[in-house]
Amino acid sequence: MNHSSRSRAARGWVQQVEGESTRRVRDVLTVEEPMEIRLVFHQMAEPVPISVTMRTPGNDFDLAAGFLVTEGILDSKDSIQSITYCRDPETDGAQRYNIVNVKLRPGVSVELERLRRNFYTSSSCGVCGKASLEAIEVRGVKPVRGDFTLPASLIPRLGEALRREQEIFEKTGGLHAAGWFDTAGNLIALREDVGRHNAVDKLIGHLFLNDGLPLTEGILMVSGRTSFEIMQKAAVAGIPVVTAVSAPSSLACEVARKFGITLIGFARGERFNIYAGGKRVRTGE
Repeated sequence: MNHSSRSRAARGWVQQVEGESTRRVRDVLTVEEPMEIRLVFHQMAEPVPISVTMRTPGNDFDLAAGFLVTEGILDSKDSIQSITYCRDPETDGAQRYNIVNVKLRPGVSVELERLRRNFYTSSSCGVCGKASLEAIEVRGVKPVRGDFTLPASLIPRLGEALRREQEIFEKTGGLHAAGWFDTAGNLIALREDVGRHNAVDKLIGHLFLNDGLPLTEGILMVSGRTSFEIMQKAAVAGIPVVTAVSAPSSLACEVARKFGITLIGFARGERFNIYAGGKRVRTGE
């Protein structure tokens, strides 16, 4: 059970100000809680903590799988024997749903020392852009292979479909979304989270657990801006086209060019900008 039914929205009181008048009203807030990801090895007695992320509850197993894939820890869904919440009776009942154990099959191993180095020197710790790009290459990530093309007229439909399906965002205004579309523009899957990178991990994790990687035949759309982290995850997953409602960062554009990803930003209404990989977009049709 992925426990997707856990509440992702909560009610609270706010003071609403309009002009010189104020009133106290009930509001809907996005839920944010920590989630710890642990790896469970057959040859080790205790689970190994890997990461703690602040996330919106729901699709937690997808999030754990997606994180492990996009961080280069796992590359095959066959490495995973099971994904469960913590079953330790000493753990408080409510907190069990904030700890996810990923049990690996016998014989599967990961380089734990490299893992520790990775998480102490994350991309947000001030390393330069060139080093960040080289770190992706060192992990063996190759340019994406998706060679399909899409008409420019398809892009506005993606944003419309994403917004229609953002159930919790409509209530709270506080969630990011990531959607996976097929090459005809049909929405295949959508995930939401308070963190834009978590939304992408949830989506990639879902697709990884069901279909495996790479994801060369489809389009990723995100509801906010496109950061280096999102493009890194797209490159690892082999995603050929990334579209966003807002602007990309300079380093996101560099990742797109380096790994052959079509990057589209400011996709609002009928207008959008192509920052890299324009050969996949057919204009004038």
